[in-house]
Amino acid sequence: MSTTSYLSDRINSLSESATLKMTKLGRELAAQGINVISLSVGEPDFNTPDHVKEAAKTALDENYTRYTPVPGYPELRKAIVDKLKNENGLDYDISQIVVSTGAKQSLSNVILTLINPGDEVIIPTPYWVSYSEMVVLAEGKSVFIDTDIESNFKITPAQLEAAITPKTKIFMFSSPCNPTGSVYSKAELEALAKVFEKHPNIFIISDEIYEHINFIDKHESIAQFSSIKDRVIIVNGFSKAFAMTGWRLGYIAASKEIAAANDKMQGQTTSGTCSIAQRAGIAAYEGGLESVNKMKEAFARRRQLVYDLLNDIPGVKTNLPEGAFYFFPEISSFFGKKDQDGNIIKNSGDLALYLLNQGHVATVDGNSFGNDNYIRLSYAASDENLKEALRRIKEALAKLS
Repeated sequence: MSTTSYLSDRINSLSESATLKMTKLGRELAAQGINVISLSVGEPDFNTPDHVKEAAKTALDENYTRYTPVPGYPELRKAIVDKLKNENGLDYDISQIVVSTGAKQSLSNVILTLINPGDEVIIPTPYWVSYSEMVVLAEGKSVFIDTDIESNFKITPAQLEAAITPKTKIFMFSSPCNPTGSVYSKAELEALAKVFEKHPNIFIISDEIYEHINFIDKHESIAQFSSIKDRVIIVNGFSKAFAMTGWRLGYIAASKEIAAANDKMQGQTTSGTCSIAQRAGIAAYEGGLESVNKMKEAFARRRQLVYDLLNDIPGVKTNLPEGAFYFFPEISSFFGKKDQDGNIIKNSGDLALYLLNQGHVATVDGNSFGNDNYIRLSYAASDENLKEALRRIKEALAKLS
């Protein structure tokens, strides 16, 4: 009996995470003794701040080891409410906050609580690899709005209006964006909000996980516009800003009705998230942004370093990302070229595998993010590794003919 014959259609229709796949392939080469530099993973290369770790240790000593409330400890939800008020100027009540096991679960919960089979979800491309697969699990349909490097990977109100149909249920986007680093300004968000005002049945999922890694201005949330706020679901978490990827701690801020639905969903799947991680999250939000700002300074320096090195590679076209810690360079000029064994580079997947096998640098193909003419590089790595990785990439690309 073949594996696919007894597994559900749901799992058979799901694609493997491209970022995790490339990380896995890189580790396999490394296990063979090959020095692989990974620019594929979306994870800060910093340690969790000491005061956050100390809070976790204290939580253990104080026996925070039992089941937690499904939507999270009230103290953590209050810290999130205070953060949204003080940093973003947004008013929420703790009944509007649901804490989950990472922002990824938060996103999944929202989609599963809102989407019926056949409902449409508008997603600008490029997008984080799991967005469209979450829609598949919910039996919805993704409708993509294509962008490119010339527009800094941002959509226009006209594009949004053209994509809306009577079946549209959700618009989902991230700012700062994974994989492009693009950041929507207040004026750009306001223009999109005016479109949503005309379509009161559409919900907006605003993925703001990279909020604090922003190099142009203060973070702007589309939830600030009162005319649509009740339909906006903010998704955020602690993984990027506080280097807490392994702690698995995310949350939503939404209307009371949507929060209650997510509470209900989570109550029948995972229940409340880890008690120790939640106590650490309280310390993170109450302890200020000193560590966050230091990390941001390092990312700003690396961003300029990688930008200069990418611009020095013939055939590669890039913009300067405004946030997050990724570049999404255009690499289609290499399509049709051959490697040393005569294999033709047909797409971004071929190029990413070539760079891994020939240059020993792990990147992620753009097709997985919805645009095959690009690859994603994370600069969450040391300056030395970034310099060496870009040297290897330049050298490997020069060998294509």
